[in-house]
Amino acid sequence: MVSVIRVHLPSDIPIVGCELTPYVLLRRPDKTVTTDDVPESAPIDGQFLRYKWYRIQNDKKVAVCSVHPSEQATLQCLGCVKAKLPVSKSYHCSPKCFSDAWQHHRVLHDRAASAVNENGNEEEEVFGRFNSSGSGVLNTSLSGSVSSTSLTNGSTPLYPAAVTQRSGGETWFEVGRSKTYTPTADDIGHVLKFECAVVDVETKVPVGPSNPILTSRVIPAPSPSPRRLVPVNGVDVMGHIDSDGRISSSGTFTVLSYNILSDVYATSESYSYCPSWALSWPYRRQNLLREIVGYRADIVCLQEVQSDHFDEFFAPELDKHGYQALYKRKTNEVYSGNTQTIDGCATFFRRDRFSHVKKYEVEFNKAAQSLTDAMIPTNQKKSALNRLVKDNVALIVVLEAKFSNQGVDNPGKRQLLCVANTHVNVHQDLKDVKLWQVHTLLKGLEKIAASADIPMLVCGDFNSVPGSAPHTLLAMGKVDPSHIDLQVDPLNILRPLSKLIHQLPLVSAYSSFARLGVGLGLEQQRRRMDPTTNEPLFTNCTRDFIGTLDYIFYTADSLTVESLLELLDEESLRKDTALPSPEWSSDHIALLAEFRCKPRIRR
Repeated sequence: MVSVIRVHLPSDIPIVGCELTPYVLLRRPDKTVTTDDVPESAPIDGQFLRYKWYRIQNDKKVAVCSVHPSEQATLQCLGCVKAKLPVSKSYHCSPKCFSDAWQHHRVLHDRAASAVNENGNEEEEVFGRFNSSGSGVLNTSLSGSVSSTSLTNGSTPLYPAAVTQRSGGETWFEVGRSKTYTPTADDIGHVLKFECAVVDVETKVPVGPSNPILTSRVIPAPSPSPRRLVPVNGVDVMGHIDSDGRISSSGTFTVLSYNILSDVYATSESYSYCPSWALSWPYRRQNLLREIVGYRADIVCLQEVQSDHFDEFFAPELDKHGYQALYKRKTNEVYSGNTQTIDGCATFFRRDRFSHVKKYEVEFNKAAQSLTDAMIPTNQKKSALNRLVKDNVALIVVLEAKFSNQGVDNPGKRQLLCVANTHVNVHQDLKDVKLWQVHTLLKGLEKIAASADIPMLVCGDFNSVPGSAPHTLLAMGKVDPSHIDLQVDPLNILRPLSKLIHQLPLVSAYSSFARLGVGLGLEQQRRRMDPTTNEPLFTNCTRDFIGTLDYIFYTADSLTVESLLELLDEESLRKDTALPSPEWSSDHIALLAEFRCKPRIRR
């Protein structure tokens, strides 16, 4: 007969919106062991597997801590209730939790107060007395013995009346009959039970144990405060991204660049400070998708997208939101693992805004082979290729706009746009390889520019800090021969140094925060910029490193920056130690810029 050997869940904490798929190990009648399903439509020896999910409810109302969502809340911030903030943000598991989170937490109050009250009186009433008397905190004694305690948002109970106490019996509500279950908002605060039983196909009666497993309490998905688009063109306006993803006229378009952290790199060894449930792919993929879709960008450039995750998740999910997808997987001459988990660069664009014209794939391994064939003596080729062949790629896409561009001198002419998406080699000791990869990409883009009058965007994770040789080449069009990075060139692939130039008028989009105008929000963003480099203080923030590695460059003779997605401040991220965290599911932050096409002037 078929028997169940083992059942367990990949994550110990279930989260709303993130599917749960238990691991079920079976022994077949022939004694072989498998994880394959045995559905009723294809029984083995007259037996199949039946799955059931239950929600266990009792009469205790449960809320979870907004900072430590695996913990039950014991107090509620009265200021959040008064400010009409999302009720889930108001709960904390202990006074220390509330106190530790206060500096970040009061920002929520500040935003709410500035939005509803110009004179500041309400703001003082909301949180001003916390330090002196603690009256800004409503202690609801959730974990006490008083069963009548009810958490409320205004006068409405947060959770519906439950049925019975666990100690006096429990009520199970059946919520699913498939192997996979996705918790809903109704499950928040409740334990789920999964049963997997071998059932006789004729009698429909179980012929073995139900193999039940219980989850911990379901928690809501953490919801970070929305990042805002900040205009940089002198208009004193700040707004959330609206339902169309644009805050100005149809003549503009938005571009997102984001290294999403491949699952194969998201290990507990590398990111031990991130809770295991927040590091799991079922959670991170939903959180990343929610974030990406929320930006409503017209063009999306993602790096570190695993091949299987592109095919099975990102391409079909973003298709539902109107995006066409293009992908370039890294080559696998160095990578020795499963080819399905190799990551690459994925570029998506909204079908209602652009159409696909052409796609170019850049494999730096092929360029390395050509370079060594032309420059390196035969007896040194193997060691040269060992240094140069790193599997990095770039994806270049030419698109045609479907919208009109205000101010364009010839509205009848096609408006093309070239978008490059790349992920440059990570190794810090290979400074020559990084620079060579960037130079190779720029030379390819120059060829495209020579054949067509076309605005260009160069996006990605360049694994190069501001002021490094790759960044200098991109931003300045050349590298000073005395630059310290040029001292590392064992293969002489950077010689002569006079070749380290390009003619594309590239400017970093985020330098606009440092260079342009004054206005609401701009001063705050300037404090998140490095005044010596005119780049963000960081786009990558882990426990061991913080700095800028990601950029969106644009050709300044054909495009202007209208607005930029606000940067995050380090202090708000450090409350979770670093990235990734329950709120932000990559170790990088997303960059987004809104552009307008300039009237054409031939280069």
